[in-house]
Amino acid sequence: MADAVVVAPRAPALPPAAFVVPPALILGVLFFYPLALVGAEALSGGTGHFSLDHVAAVLRTNLFQVALWHTIGIAVASSAGCLLLGFVIALILSFVPFPGAREIARFIDSFIALPTFLMALAFTFIYGSAGVVNGALMEAFGYPLPPVDFLYSAWGVILAEVTVYTPFVLRPLMAAFSQIETAQIEVAGSLGARPWRIVREIILPAGLPALLAGGSLCLLLTVNEFGIVLFIGAKGVITLPLLVYDKAIQQGDYTAACVIAMINIALSLTLYTLYRNLIARLGGRNAGLV
Repeated sequence: MADAVVVAPRAPALPPAAFVVPPALILGVLFFYPLALVGAEALSGGTGHFSLDHVAAVLRTNLFQVALWHTIGIAVASSAGCLLLGFVIALILSFVPFPGAREIARFIDSFIALPTFLMALAFTFIYGSAGVVNGALMEAFGYPLPPVDFLYSAWGVILAEVTVYTPFVLRPLMAAFSQIETAQIEVAGSLGARPWRIVREIILPAGLPALLAGGSLCLLLTVNEFGIVLFIGAKGVITLPLLVYDKAIQQGDYTAACVIAMINIALSLTLYTLYRNLIARLGGRNAGLV
């Protein structure tokens, strides 16, 4: 009689909660708990009693209102610049073939890996009061003062942010443009369509989902930008992240800092929701965004 096959008892399957609890605990300790502390400080002022008086007091200050409008204005202007510059560069790299186009695209993509303050430092060396441009102009024309002074203003911040964040528009746009069949463009050209009409009726509709989603992402990133604004030190330009730093580190007013931080978080979450909705509704998955 053949020997019976002995089957080892199967280990009991782990409940689904066993896979959910560890990451939930990590997120709770590292993210949700500190966020809850910030929210509690904003709503109680450290007294342990819920009150909106601290929030109202911060919202009424002129400094907060100016910082809010600076944040929104700089973010909108920077995002618009990223959209325009990214679209033009993507058009050239995708539809105007020339040697080295792929290498240039990869070089621009590398900007994503650089810290944002590095671009501010580079701009300071080029356009700062003692930078290369001002030094050359003062030596050549005898100017007593540096003639180029836009860097220490909102325009300097916007220019630096456009340079840093344009790849976030360029990359998905080029992915979307790569899906366009060249036969469409060739047929349109053979029928007498001018380049601008081809861009308006063929290229732009195909790239619109990536353009809008990339612009929304740039808006989200520029709203939270801190390093560029701090490093450039633009006169009279203060944003919400910079105001949080000033209240918490410089003044030690942690309640006001927490209130402003929560408002900044709410603004960021609103923009992030817009970004995800654009991806879902306008085909961002095909644009290489998710």
